Amino acid sequence: MSRIYLMRHGETLFNVLRRKQGWCDSPLTERGIQQARDAGAWLREQGYRFDHFYSSTSERACDTMELAFPGQPYERTKGLKESYFGAFEGLTEDIDRHPFPSEFFVPFGGESEEQARERYLGTLREILGRPGHDQVLCVTHGGILMRLMRAMGVAEHLGGKRMGNCSVLVLEPALGERFGFAFKDLLNPLG
Repeated sequence: MSRIYLMRHGETLFNVLRRKQGWCDSPLTERGIQQARDAGAWLREQGYRFDHFYSSTSERACDTMELAFPGQPYERTKGLKESYFGAFEGLTEDIDRHPFPSEFFVPFGGESEEQARERYLGTLREILGRPGHDQVLCVTHGGILMRLMRAMGVAEHLGGKRMGNCSVLVLEPALGERFGFAFKDLLNPLG
């Protein structure tokens, strides 16, 4: 059975400053660099093997991939980027205290929750549709992974917490499921 492993990037400066990153970027912190190395080592120690590797084009995701799997060739894919928050990019996460309707960011130049999810799911379907793509690792972003888990009805696996840096969401293609994927596991390589 094909599986896709979606790993969140390591801690960034904007994570520490509690700023919305979206399509803007900030570098990994020293802690984020170590998280990426530790997560890659843990996945190898646990016996996970991947036949293809992909990353969001964001620097924080590419750096995480390169640190977790040094020397491993991978493809950068724009479809794996975080949601775009338009004029809210870079602002503090204090605005997240209020629940937003799914279309909230659209008038400010951003994506709706549905647009981001369809972009992301379309990219995952396209990747898994390629020949020989049975065990695929993608380094991506926590916001997208959390939205996927909520949409699939499996957010309770987070226990009310945010998706931790370098956590790995494991999905399998499933024709009968609402979004074409079934939740399999949530791995926390950092303990």
